Amino acid sequence: MELKNAVAGTLESGDIMIQIGPGEGLNVELQSSVAAQFGRQIKSVITETLQGLGVTDAYVKATDKGALDCTIRARVTAAAVRATGKDVWK
Repeated sequence: MELKNAVAGTLESGDIMIQIGPGEGLNVELQSSVAAQFGRQIKSVITETLQGLGVTDAYVKATDKGALDCTIRARVTAAAVRATGKDVWK
């Protein structure tokens, strides 16, 4: 699946900004003040969401501002849809 660069989310408190682009395998870079406590969970949610959408090769930069799992899934899905052009809501 071919990807172009895309972004979803904001840097507001309680949100997460997801930047996605072409890559080899799934490579997730996370910036978060709570990475020590929740970094593994955040990366897992990002990876599982992308795999569920059929995205297996991507570079993802995530800048977390305290987002809940449901927000992370929503932002990753939106970024993936923008990057692939594949509409998952149809």
